[in-house]
Amino acid sequence: MLAVSLASAAHADVKLSGTFVADAACPATQAIKNGKNPGNVSTDAGQGYQLLAGNKDAPTHYLILVPGANPERRWVKVSCGHVSGSSAATVPGGQGKPATSASGKPDYVFALSWQPAFCETKSSKTECKAQSANDFDATHFTLHGLWPQPGGNFYCQVTAGDKANDNPAHWKDLPPVNLDANTRSELDRVMPGTASQLERHEWIKHGTCYGKSQQEYFSDALNLMRAVNSSPVRDLFVKNIGGKLTADQIRGAFDTAFGAGAGDRVRVSCVIDPSSGRRLIGELTLGLAGPIGPDSSLKDLLLASVPTNKAGCPTGTVDAIGFQ
Repeated sequence: MLAVSLASAAHADVKLSGTFVADAACPATQAIKNGKNPGNVSTDAGQGYQLLAGNKDAPTHYLILVPGANPERRWVKVSCGHVSGSSAATVPGGQGKPATSASGKPDYVFALSWQPAFCETKSSKTECKAQSANDFDATHFTLHGLWPQPGGNFYCQVTAGDKANDNPAHWKDLPPVNLDANTRSELDRVMPGTASQLERHEWIKHGTCYGKSQQEYFSDALNLMRAVNSSPVRDLFVKNIGGKLTADQIRGAFDTAFGAGAGDRVRVSCVIDPSSGRRLIGELTLGLAGPIGPDSSLKDLLLASVPTNKAGCPTGTVDAIGFQ
């Protein structure tokens, strides 16, 4: 359960632990009442943020930590996303090791992006300027990240300097990720964000808590990506490019691909195309449980995790590559 306690008699906020995963791009404000938002900060759909507090026992807003914002502590509406890790025991897994759930199995969130939709909202990104209909990301899911749970399991044995540089403007200043040539080549294809040093951010924030080397962390994530991209889930998206899909259809494809109940571990996140107002499917987040290795079965990892009670975005468009 979420660790909940009253902060003090003089302070109405209720302390929380966990990860807030944004289902959409929403304003992240400094204050609830006046909506003050220095820097015009918004959440990124599918991104997890450290959860700090709720504004009351039955909160309407969550206080989250947004790295790189000034100030970093921001309020978002509860309806903007969901809390992950709420079923996990509040026992830390230790520096550099994934925390475990009450069942004794490590928990993870596995985040897959639909890159064309991401790029509609991030047109200035290097990887988005270089979109091509012949590229992998035109017809395949791309890797966002593999995130050890529960929330707060971030930045294991990371220096203060690297934490300070963990915002998109300074990812280039983070230490390079060292991989063998084949893994690097595959990662650059499956994670287009490496053009903006996304892999450095993912390692510093999440990979350092995975309990394995950089090579193993990204190899394990790529193995899971292959399972999704060779499945009926990817086929469903490709057949419906330019059209709409419902969360139920997507979850049903996971059931077909990975066994009955697998879809109950999947949440759909949407983004709003700023130029057209279209609601686009931007990301899928999968709940996984159990040790992950080179021979791990995505089916087994999905079915071992706790079902999510919300499917997320009910319906959205499968965006085509390029700016629409």
